[in-house]
Order: sequence, then C-alpha cells, then structure tokens
Amino acid sequence: MYAVIKTGGKQYRVSAGDKLKVEALKADEGQDVQIDDVLMIGNGDDVTVGSPLISNASVTARVVEHGRAKKVNIVKFRRRKHHRKQMGHRQNYTELEITGINAG
Repeated sequence: MYAVIKTGGKQYRVSAGDKLKVEALKADEGQDVQIDDVLMIGNGDDVTVGSPLISNASVTARVVEHGRAKKVNIVKFRRRKHHRKQMGHRQNYTELEITGINAG
C-alpha cells in the first residue's frame, strides 16, 4: 500500500517504513505527526484519487531528526565585467519515518 502526500509545497510517494526528508515541521524528535493532505492511495490495482484530497485519509509518521541540508552555492557571474557575486543557502529539513497509512 502506498500514498501520495503533500507537505511543504511538495508531493511525495510514501509507503509504510519509508524514510524521507521534508520541509521543516514544528514537532519534537520522537513525536508522531499526522499528515491529512493525502492526494492518492494505491493498493495493488486498486487506486483511489482525490479531488484534490481524499477525505478522512491520513498518513502517520514519526519524527526521526531535524537537520540542515548540504549547502547550495549560488554564483552570479558577468564575463569581462569584473563582476562576481557568490552566496550560499542551507535548507532546514525534518526526517520522517512513515508508520502507517489510513485510507479512511
């Protein structure tokens, strides 16, 4: 059984036991979170698609850790103009372990 969920402006295909890194959530490590934005649930050939969400469906997950991703370097360069601008960015993330899918 798998589900497609939406969190942090992105969509993820998850099943029980998966670990994934999502945008930072306000939850403590070890705490269980419930994600109600379920777009699709599939179980073999049986697929349920929401319009846009499936009512009464949810995915439960446990917060494994919080962290910061690798640095992304941004370089703006104009040739022959003696212009070079360099910046960096590190995004905060929350690592989740999917514990269950409730089809509703």
